[in-house]
Amino acid sequence: MALSDPTLRILASAILVATVGRGIFLTLTVLYFSRFVGLSAVEIAVILSVSSGVGVATSYIGGRLADRFSARRLLVGMVAIEGLAIATYTFAANFSTAVVIACIAVGVNRGANATRSAIIARAFEGPNRVNARAVLRTVTNLGIALGGMIAGLALLAGTAEAFRAMMIGAGVVYLLSALHLRRLPTRVDAPRHDPASPLPQRRVSPFRDRRYLVLTVLSGIFGMQFGLAEMGVPLWISQDTSAPDVLISVILVINTLCVVLLQVPLSRGTHDPRRAGKIVMTGGVLMAVACALYATAGGVPVVAAVSLLCGAALLHSFAEILSQAGAWGLSFELADPLQAGAYQGMFGMGSALGAMLAPLVVTATVVEHGALGWGILGAVFLGSAAGVTLIARKASTTPALA
Repeated sequence: MALSDPTLRILASAILVATVGRGIFLTLTVLYFSRFVGLSAVEIAVILSVSSGVGVATSYIGGRLADRFSARRLLVGMVAIEGLAIATYTFAANFSTAVVIACIAVGVNRGANATRSAIIARAFEGPNRVNARAVLRTVTNLGIALGGMIAGLALLAGTAEAFRAMMIGAGVVYLLSALHLRRLPTRVDAPRHDPASPLPQRRVSPFRDRRYLVLTVLSGIFGMQFGLAEMGVPLWISQDTSAPDVLISVILVINTLCVVLLQVPLSRGTHDPRRAGKIVMTGGVLMAVACALYATAGGVPVVAAVSLLCGAALLHSFAEILSQAGAWGLSFELADPLQAGAYQGMFGMGSALGAMLAPLVVTATVVEHGALGWGILGAVFLGSAAGVTLIARKASTTPALA
């Protein structure tokens, strides 16, 4: 399907614009709080943790609202509010104000993600759903990378004015994305109930669908690999290996290139639960091997460390791509189609919870215990992948977990 579908083109172009703004935001925010607002590392960590907690709740709320109201209008509104919140960061002069703004920004971002997933679930069918997610993730990585490069101009200037101007610009970019999303067709909204027809049967809450709930938890656990890449790997390279710090940027480039080039082709066929399960299991094995390579890179000469870390990063990238592809397929195929928003919202909660807990888990394992911690993480990733695979196998023979 690629970008031949008009709905996918609208979503992709809007996401490309918005993620340029997000790339700017992610690159500058922590530094802005530290250098120009004067917040301590502990205060910044609290802001990130509290706002992530809000995002866990709004993931489900956003999906639930997408089942009751116009998902198109909800998405437009949430993206616009996120843009305003990002621009408002420049007015945060103290810790309490920063917390409030961060909670709004992260909250609507997570809600928008769940709403967007509900739109994909309704606008596409079968393999086209996973293809759409893969295309949008590829576009997201491109947009964030481009935004990060643009943010480099503010980093070069190094002034508060440059940071503020760039962050306001990021907010404006979000507003442009919201305007573009208004072009989405009305078919992406939940079907309206005809007053002349009998009331539809009350559906079971996704929280009572134990199979989907377990899938959400296990996928959230594996999703902690994002936090590992963002926090654990850079700290490991800089503090525990002989590799130069510039390798952190090289590894980021490896990941971006892999996702951009391979996410779409490697996602094909994951609408089939059995294939999705096998792909997730492959991702789990690759992630466990990557953890072993990361651990081995500690305490070896520079050339060996660089080689091991680059190899680990490559396997890590493949594990990320495969695990995401399989999880998307299962999240769509095992959900109640009449509650697309609620189910996708709950699945988003798992991702948000994994993102919130990842820094704590990475600190308690890799940062505190080194090679032993890498071994523990590898076992956790392998175990969660095995659990998802088991769910996928049973999905073809049982309608739901009782």
